[in-house]
Amino acid sequence: MINALRPYGWPLVAGVLIALLIIQRYPQWVGLPVEEYHLQEAPVAILPERGPHSYADAVSAAAPAVANLYTTKVVAKAEVPMLKDPMFKRFFGDNLPRQRRMESSLGSAVIMSPEGYLLTNYHVTANSEQIVVALKDGRETLATVVGSDPETDLAVLRIDLANLPAITVGHSDSIRVGDVTLAIGNPFGVGQTVTMGIISATGRNQLGLNTYEDFIQTDAAINRGNSGGALVDARGNLIGINTAIISETGGSQGIGFAIPIKLARDVMDSIIQHGQVIRGWLGVEVQALTPELAESFGQRGRPGIVVAGVYKDGPAAQAGLEPGDVILSIAGEPASDGRTSMNQVARTRPGDSIKIVILRNGEEKTLRAEVGMRPPVTATP
Repeated sequence: MINALRPYGWPLVAGVLIALLIIQRYPQWVGLPVEEYHLQEAPVAILPERGPHSYADAVSAAAPAVANLYTTKVVAKAEVPMLKDPMFKRFFGDNLPRQRRMESSLGSAVIMSPEGYLLTNYHVTANSEQIVVALKDGRETLATVVGSDPETDLAVLRIDLANLPAITVGHSDSIRVGDVTLAIGNPFGVGQTVTMGIISATGRNQLGLNTYEDFIQTDAAINRGNSGGALVDARGNLIGINTAIISETGGSQGIGFAIPIKLARDVMDSIIQHGQVIRGWLGVEVQALTPELAESFGQRGRPGIVVAGVYKDGPAAQAGLEPGDVILSIAGEPASDGRTSMNQVARTRPGDSIKIVILRNGEEKTLRAEVGMRPPVTATP
């Protein structure tokens, strides 16, 4: 009997396998539920956007407006131990020669206007005795410091030369992650250099670099000496001022930061018009509303910041804010974190009245504060 069925064995196995394949491919034919999923496919007719084969036109437009900076300052040398010896002082008294030396550094700057205004970093020019500006066309001149802002690490310089090649200012608020970007500067003093990358991120903050942070992050190579140079788009328009890198070795690691030109331009305008940056100020110290604090205040799931301190006779004190208050909103904007809220206040014109909603002892209160002017801040670069 088995021998009689043997010729049908392979056809039977093949039939079972084909049936299983059909059931797997078309389960609805046998009443089984169908597993549905949907994929989003790109239209075949649309071709991908093509970038240029060269960025030489962008570089030609922007590079002449990027200058090299050479700064010098006099610093005290470390004292020689022998000069402190009483026997040595017995013969020379207090008429000992003071040990001083000249220290030089380098950086970059961007020519912003034909009138001779330049933007660079505060840390490039801070405490400098002399600032030499070297243009791409070979001209050199001394620069004067119009004003600086340590809190954004920006400084405005001015030079007196004719026919200056001013850069074209772009729009940093319309850039997108993935856009091509070029960094132009003077890394390591080798001369003007151009590197290319993309915008890696926007709105970077809480890096501990400046008081007011809103950085563009790029992987275009930025090295020592690039500080104060230009970050431009693929058309050569200025979108940022190169400022800092994150590196374990001091060299480029593909994580560089630039100050958006929108912020830099506001700082420059204020320095030129007023000699300093005019910022709003409440006179409070705030801290984050941690989950533990939020639970103790009954604020779980709601944004807020905690008032840690209030400056005596400051705008916040005069409005009635007290340590321990939880600020829920400022001028209608939710107080999501301290840095964002303080930046919001800084952008408010001094003298304006703003509404502050707080939580105190479990009860919401609305206060009104007249924004004051932030006192000038000095910083060590």
